[in-house]
Amino acid sequence: MPELPEVEALADHLRRHATGLTIGRIDVAALSVLKTFDPPPTALHGLQVTGANRWGKFLGLEVGDLHLITHLSRAGWLRWSDKLSPLPLKPGKGPIALRVHLGIPGEAPGFDLTEAGTQKRLAVYLVDDPAKVPGIAALGPDALSLNREALCEVLKGNSGRIKTVMTDQKVIAGIGNAYSDEILHVARLSPFATAGKLTDPQLDALHDAMITVLTDAVTRSVGQQAATLKGEKRSGMRVHARTGLPCPVCGDTVREVSFVDKSFQYCATCQTGGKVLADRRMSKLLK
Repeated sequence: MPELPEVEALADHLRRHATGLTIGRIDVAALSVLKTFDPPPTALHGLQVTGANRWGKFLGLEVGDLHLITHLSRAGWLRWSDKLSPLPLKPGKGPIALRVHLGIPGEAPGFDLTEAGTQKRLAVYLVDDPAKVPGIAALGPDALSLNREALCEVLKGNSGRIKTVMTDQKVIAGIGNAYSDEILHVARLSPFATAGKLTDPQLDALHDAMITVLTDAVTRSVGQQAATLKGEKRSGMRVHARTGLPCPVCGDTVREVSFVDKSFQYCATCQTGGKVLADRRMSKLLK
């Protein structure tokens, strides 16, 4: 799933390549991705792109007084092309859900919003105010906007596990499964630590790690072509998606805890005092 650094990089790419261009046509191949219907996508035809923004993991294109906003969810992506095909999209065929032509179709650049897999969760909204998107209206403070005191405040009294709390967009916006693994590893915190019971030194370490990891990832991602962002994200990971490989800090084996539809990775030596966390999926298999 694209998280804060990748979405910020996509927003930067759109600012640099789409701003000033005119929307020639929008093709919708999957009506299910449209979560708003008034105004329709055709309302953007002939209007000029004036900018691009990010709200947590939401990506938005400014077009006049309107905002074309998408949440890429787990398997969605933005695919840029310097010259899009003018042929209409075939509904239900292939991964392309929506196509934006920035100029005369067949003669101009643009982008596709795509989604792989069978679970279709890609969402597109066309609104005159980003706050009209329910997910944006419910967002907590952006992860990179939080100072140490603000982080303490959002975690205060929270009885949830820090891994779960950090990825709750209503608490902190922008962090998902991958970067929460990385942040907790750098902070040397157990994913199962209680969020509201972190000590002052632990809070210091968590805040420092959050800002460092995300800032570094944004720096590495911004300026990359959209097609290379996924590879850039993977190459910078220390523990996430590295199950069975050595921890780059201590050399211990990176371990995994699996759930029904997701998993997370951690280093027992660096984060849990050597304790191996229970893997629910494996526990059920062994019964």
